[in-house]
Amino acid sequence: MKVGTDGVLLGAWACPYTEQTMTMKCLDIGTGTGLIALMLAQRFPAAHITGIDIDDASLEQAKENVEASPFRGQIHIKKQDFIDIDSFSNKYDIIVSNPPFYKEETLGGNQARDAARHTTSLPFDLLIENANRLLSEKGLFCVIIPYLEASSFISMCAFKKLYLHRRLDVRSSERKPFKRALLEFGKDISPTQAGTLTLQDAHNSRTAEYAQLTGAFYL
Repeated sequence: MKVGTDGVLLGAWACPYTEQTMTMKCLDIGTGTGLIALMLAQRFPAAHITGIDIDDASLEQAKENVEASPFRGQIHIKKQDFIDIDSFSNKYDIIVSNPPFYKEETLGGNQARDAARHTTSLPFDLLIENANRLLSEKGLFCVIIPYLEASSFISMCAFKKLYLHRRLDVRSSERKPFKRALLEFGKDISPTQAGTLTLQDAHNSRTAEYAQLTGAFYL
């Protein structure tokens, strides 16, 4: 899978109030090219980050990207199925995921691509249940999902006692409907911070807000 806007947004947005000097364990579920893991390493120099995936080609690409980066000492990439919860031995302070979200009817026949894009490989209910079990008491669980799925995802999380802390609804331009929702959950109940983000202005340039959020990651 190519580097996409969704991954960049999540990597830049997740956990903004976390101390950069804090030693913590992070888990990137479905790491793909390793993009989000690398962004977290850039943002949190003291963090130890594990990126997992089930696709061999993605894992090889992620490992190459990590080895070619200044963050190779912080990131461990490995093949692991997040559904197999019993194979995990750690609790994590940050869990992030840009999960597959397309439905079965859009399966295209490319096994690796379908697994990366479709909920059949990681249903939302199992993602939430296992994230809850692996999250530390003060930890944060952050995802980016389709805007239309956000309400049901928030309800599923609340049922598992994961409570919404922050939400950012994203659209490509002011003329377009919202397409994505960035969501952050924790085990404690706190007032929800909600906002919106538009990616492009009337001249098809990045908006100031988008540039400010992601500027540290673009050359």
